Amino acid sequence: MPVNLRGRHLLTLKDFTSEEITYLLDLAADLKRKKRAGIQGNLLCGKNMVIIFEKTSTRTRCAFETAIYDEGGRCTFLTNSQMGKKESIEDTARVLGRYYDGIEFRGYKQETVETLAKYAGVPVWNGLTDLYHPTQILADLMTVKEQVAKPLNKVKLAYIGDARNNMGHSLMIGSAKMGLDFRAAAPELLFPAEQLVKECQALGTETGSQITITSDIKEAVKDADIIYTDVWVSMGEEDQFAQRIALLKDYQVNQKMIDLTGNPDVKFMHCLPAFHDMNTDVGQQVYEEHGLSEMEVSDEVFRSPQSIVFDQAENRMHSIKAIMVATSGRL
Repeated sequence: MPVNLRGRHLLTLKDFTSEEITYLLDLAADLKRKKRAGIQGNLLCGKNMVIIFEKTSTRTRCAFETAIYDEGGRCTFLTNSQMGKKESIEDTARVLGRYYDGIEFRGYKQETVETLAKYAGVPVWNGLTDLYHPTQILADLMTVKEQVAKPLNKVKLAYIGDARNNMGHSLMIGSAKMGLDFRAAAPELLFPAEQLVKECQALGTETGSQITITSDIKEAVKDADIIYTDVWVSMGEEDQFAQRIALLKDYQVNQKMIDLTGNPDVKFMHCLPAFHDMNTDVGQQVYEEHGLSEMEVSDEVFRSPQSIVFDQAENRMHSIKAIMVATSGRL
């Protein structure tokens, strides 16, 4: 049955079927081939998009802007509006929906992006909230399809670290939807929400996905095709470095962990930015205050042939382009 996503929001991948996600991944691959062939797109020609940012960003902002321009659209970057200050989110949504053909939001509360979607009257896309990061997961699934020589429903993905953040949640959802064998290794204090685990396990009975949450690193990484990690301290939690380091210091992805997989073809993934050296202000500060020169991943692994983090980063643009084209474009 043909897939039609016109007018749809992307707030969480829980709202999409496996067939719809597959459609977006196939469309992203087509758009990537078109860009690499140097073909100027026109699928967003005449479309105006606004991208709203409460949180700082490199990949999400640049991916949205470049994707819009590639397909002939126009973009407004909005970071200093009255939304939530002098004007309600509902009223802001109603105004922006009169001006724009699509709205991206990157910020803190999931409730904010859901309110925008409820009242804007145009597609709304979640560029990241504290709960979910669906555009990242589409890029990740696209990257796994490109880099692992087996179908998604045969892939074993081990997520290491803070499993109750937006990436832990969203990778588990994406894996459950697409049939992956998903293992999260984390201290019990950082396990994902129990209700969400149950939802994903229930989804897995339909897709063949296995969902495992454990503190045992060896169990999680055995035979893994992908080892994935994220920062130990998310945006808005910068006062918790000492606590997170104490909890997660044994969960660093390093060569020893890579070797534990027993898979010579294992790949390393990270949504970025990554604290793998001291070449950032935060990295230097962590070293001075806590004595760590590397955090969630060693520099050796980050720069190794197994690392596909920059392929991931590129695919943010192609997959985001697919979302906008499918929901608001001229297909």
